[in-house]
Amino acid sequence: MDLARRVRECSRLNGRFVLRSGRVADEYFDKYRFEADPILLDELAEAMAPLVPAGTQVLAGLEMGGIAVVTALGRHTGLPCAFVRKTAKPYGTARLAEGAEINDRQVLVIEDVVTSGGQVAISTGQLRELGARIDHALCVIDRQEGGPESLAAHGIHLHALLTRTDLDQA
Repeated sequence: MDLARRVRECSRLNGRFVLRSGRVADEYFDKYRFEADPILLDELAEAMAPLVPAGTQVLAGLEMGGIAVVTALGRHTGLPCAFVRKTAKPYGTARLAEGAEINDRQVLVIEDVVTSGGQVAISTGQLRELGARIDHALCVIDRQEGGPESLAAHGIHLHALLTRTDLDQA
């Protein structure tokens, strides 16, 4: 797949990296590199659009990487977007999710790269407490390190445009 090759060339780094999960990896997908390329990001969003489950009413991008992805994906699906903070800001609207209303709506969580699924699970729990109905999440890259299984335990089915295998084989 040409997109997998281009993402790999653009964003794969080698070295020693501590992941959000605390694990150490010798490679890292620097998502900000593909998110900062407007042409590649738009092509990724176009390819992700068919993966959006039927019935989705709102796309919810997780801070920080999911924000660029959700904005591009919203353009291709026509769905409204919510921008989800890691913690609600203590001033202004003091909201966890900005933008589209999520209460009593079918929400699809959008993330850039999923490893363990930890942040998706945390944010989904917070959004559910605010009234969002969430059964699915969608990411650009699934690192195939337990994310889908971990999220399934939280009632979330993970869809991924690309996997680590796709990137390795591109």
